[in-house]
Amino acid sequence: MTSTGIINPLRAMFLTLLLVIADNATAQGAASSLPKQLQDFDAYVEAVRDQFEVPGIAVAIVKDGEVVLERGYGVREMGKSETVDANTLFAIASNTKAFTSASLSILADEGKLTLDDRVIDHLTWFRMSDPYVTYEMRIRDLLAHRSGLGLGAGDLLYWPSTDYSNEEVARRLRDVPLSGGFRQQYAYDNILFGVAQLVIEKASGRAYADFLQTRIFAPLGMTNTRYNSDFLQPGENVATGHAKSDFTRLEAAPRMTWSNVGGAGGIYSSVHDMAQWMRVQLDGGVISGEGNDARRLFSAQRQREMWTMLTPIAVPEPSVPELAAAKPNFLGYGEGWNLSDYRGRKLVWHTGGWPGMVSRVTLVPEHKLGIVVLTNQEVGAAFNAITLRALDAWLDVPGDTTGTDWLAAYAAAVTKSQGKADDSWQQHLAARDSDSKPSLPLSGYVGTYRDPWYGDVAISREGGKLMLRFTRTAQLVGELSHWQHDTFIVRWSERWLNADAFVNFALGPDGNIREVRMQAISPLTDFSFDFHDLRLVPLAAENR
Repeated sequence: MTSTGIINPLRAMFLTLLLVIADNATAQGAASSLPKQLQDFDAYVEAVRDQFEVPGIAVAIVKDGEVVLERGYGVREMGKSETVDANTLFAIASNTKAFTSASLSILADEGKLTLDDRVIDHLTWFRMSDPYVTYEMRIRDLLAHRSGLGLGAGDLLYWPSTDYSNEEVARRLRDVPLSGGFRQQYAYDNILFGVAQLVIEKASGRAYADFLQTRIFAPLGMTNTRYNSDFLQPGENVATGHAKSDFTRLEAAPRMTWSNVGGAGGIYSSVHDMAQWMRVQLDGGVISGEGNDARRLFSAQRQREMWTMLTPIAVPEPSVPELAAAKPNFLGYGEGWNLSDYRGRKLVWHTGGWPGMVSRVTLVPEHKLGIVVLTNQEVGAAFNAITLRALDAWLDVPGDTTGTDWLAAYAAAVTKSQGKADDSWQQHLAARDSDSKPSLPLSGYVGTYRDPWYGDVAISREGGKLMLRFTRTAQLVGELSHWQHDTFIVRWSERWLNADAFVNFALGPDGNIREVRMQAISPLTDFSFDFHDLRLVPLAAENR
């Protein structure tokens, strides 16, 4: 889940993360334990906030079992005075996936399932669009992005928020097309982590929210962490997300929920709580305690398997030369975790993207080092610049006292990305036949169109304008304007979505609409707006 703002895992393969969180007294007390390269860390984070227009950031660092720094910077919401601290809650989005993986490992340790079980052994109704994939899909495959689904396939079933239930989303997988071979290549998905959530509920006999609370949050002392935004209470210390409407104007984004696919990205947490999560990961599954009080969350064997590569990922070239030092030697995905290296050290990490918030967790097992960065703006460059600065300091990178200027490097990457998006739009403008007319009167495009996996999309005429509505997604409402021939552009009323799309009507030989296809306009649009996977067909003529 990501967008120009919300970070795309494919765009962030080289990026690592630093998050420090604590109240000011604790943070000041920890300063002496920081490497000398981080003595100006506060000023550096503030420079990052200023460069990338991030209202608030929280960071925590764990080293050798101790929380050496946890701190908040900036404000929870722009224009308001409440500041970010170590206990401020942010949406951690896809960093939830590691919790879903750990939940399955807990159940595996208890003998209630194995990761090699077929999914249909636990969910007899489960179906993919290919019978072979249905039969061979194992629980481990749900966690590894190698199912044959395309990038973000099916995400529109819950992104933005829809009124489908979790099981309804999973059942609609039978109609979501596969675009690759089973276990043949990496393609990031969210929907199968929603299926994993259902497996957890079936095997444990309890709701996933309850399982997380009793089996992970409570034992680790993650007292402020919430299953999703539905569990937040009025007046709590919660950050507000921010996005740049039309990729230009920063504004607050409305709070959203994934009540239907929470296992993929629903959790809200703070850097204080996430520090406890990193500690148990770096300790091999052991929950910190005194003497006999120490106990395990999951076995050492299960952690080794969670951190073992299942799906190799091709290592892309850095987008700008300044990021060359961040290029890994290997890249892949395990069970809910990305795996790569940085300057020869193995990294276990993940990013998260949510409307208005992005985050990253990075672990360096060899050095018992963990870094988490939570932000309330859709710009991954901020947490990347902070993370790599911290990694260089802790790993004692040769060179001057600051190593690579990651702030400048990521600023260059953002500039290049924005430039490519501008060039893409100019190419569309150059190819447009602005004198062309639609084949039908506007009333001819009115009607209800159905996609096998999403459901119905309705086009109506209101006050002389065409309006398009995704019937299960309240936020996807927008005006259609003619582009050229039988192609229109839908501009969503919620401008912070940054997901305007071309809408192309294909006519049959009799002049009636045969099919409607959609495609996001900007390359910066989050991949979870998988409009391109839709095959919209008009319902019977009487429904027009």
